[in-house]
Amino acid sequence: MPFSLYDAVVPSNLQILGAVDALLDKAQAFCVEQGRAEAELIDARLAPDMLPFGYQVKSCAAHSVGGIDGVKAGSFSPDRSAWPTDFAGLHGVLQGAIADLKGLERESVDALADSDTQFAFGETILPFTGANFLLSFSQPNFYFHATTAYAILRAQGVKLGKQDFMGRPRIKR
Repeated sequence: MPFSLYDAVVPSNLQILGAVDALLDKAQAFCVEQGRAEAELIDARLAPDMLPFGYQVKSCAAHSVGGIDGVKAGSFSPDRSAWPTDFAGLHGVLQGAIADLKGLERESVDALADSDTQFAFGETILPFTGANFLLSFSQPNFYFHATTAYAILRAQGVKLGKQDFMGRPRIKR
């Protein structure tokens, strides 16, 4: 089987984005049960020097379809814009990313494998091929932010298990 960049990136992004979207429902239910404001969870952090839950969720979208968009443009820079401050807005970010990923054509993503891509942040410029950027930079960041979002909710007392992180596996049918 030949290598497919689409297969290496898009289905797993969809799986985990769906799981993170479902985490938002559990977080919202937890807030209602505990009488806590949404902002308490959205602003929660694992450590003082880490960015909060809302940023982690937004970054899942930025490193999934945003990473692919960066490769298409030839350059990716971190999204420093504000994240939504309520669960509805975070759902919107994730659902938009899911819709955009579902709209991608396999051939168009596969065609990005050898394209010149750079990561640019301030004075830092790192050159990549499209495949190397997506597989060695964007994808690890995607999983980092999804894991951190999950961990923040667990640390706040939201009842979650491993299946909540994994979402729906792509089983043989």
